[in-house]
Amino acid sequence: MAVNALSDLTRLINGYQVSQSIHVAARLGIADRLSRGPLSSNELAQLSGSHPRTLYRLLRALASVGVFHEAENNTFSLTSMGECLRSDSPTPLDGWAAYVGRPYAWQAWGHLEHSVRTGESAFRHLNGQSVWEYRSTRPNENAIFNRAMTANSRGAIEAIIAACDFSSFRHVADIGGGEGQLLAGILAANKGLRGTLFDQPHVVGKAAEVLNQHGVADRCEIVGGSFFETIPEGADAYVMRAIIHDWDDNEAIAILKACRRAMTADARLLLIERVVEPPNEGPISKFSDLNMLVMLGALERSYDEYSALCRTAGFEMRGTARAGSHFQVMEAVPT
Repeated sequence: MAVNALSDLTRLINGYQVSQSIHVAARLGIADRLSRGPLSSNELAQLSGSHPRTLYRLLRALASVGVFHEAENNTFSLTSMGECLRSDSPTPLDGWAAYVGRPYAWQAWGHLEHSVRTGESAFRHLNGQSVWEYRSTRPNENAIFNRAMTANSRGAIEAIIAACDFSSFRHVADIGGGEGQLLAGILAANKGLRGTLFDQPHVVGKAAEVLNQHGVADRCEIVGGSFFETIPEGADAYVMRAIIHDWDDNEAIAILKACRRAMTADARLLLIERVVEPPNEGPISKFSDLNMLVMLGALERSYDEYSALCRTAGFEMRGTARAGSHFQVMEAVPT
């Protein structure tokens, strides 16, 4: 037992090494290069512009934790985990892996202790501005982050559609919908539905391309703006996926109140969020909560905490449905 505990704790302590190794493999596009079959580390080095011996060392380390499989002659192939790093995977994590190892995110996490001691965002402490302001003036970082969010949305579409019957609505507004991947999937699955995509102007720049790819551009309006100010009116369902967790309570209530002002009495609010699970369970939501703290000074919440926010903003929670393994769709109605 003691040996297992020591081994398990060592693995957790060194977890950052695995995270950064996966980040580098994602940046090099290794999974996409292996999508047609096994390749040697030398072949992968040539294709990715990498140092052959060093790339082999990276790949054998990732094979030891199940991301890739190493066979004879330094040849590698994809495992079920590695398949998720393909850019065309139905459950893509390549975008997220390419984002989380960026220096600005990495450096902020290096100051977790500051956040724990003060309750403040480590990112703001280091950079003197919010991460949203930081990315808005750095097109490359903004593009990497948007790609991660688009990939995450694509991987969640099927579970969200299964958890919520959108056919009962006529017009869905995706608030903070990024490049439109989720809304495009909803519209594609519901042919009679119209949509409004709403996010900051620099975020929705590529949304028309995403909507066209899904054949739904003619049924969707793209609107740029701030959800702290005015949210588009006219929809009977307002969707916010992984939005409220980005903000502290006061800011979250302000967003919800802006949404309430845009809604008619019979409209519905659909919050799609990770919900913090009971004690000793749910590490994904609880470490995501720490990420919210470090990067944004925000938090993940329990269902009761989301209910309290909604009551303050003029909503009543009607229930929740699980959407895949990590998210829930919470439905609220105006009061």
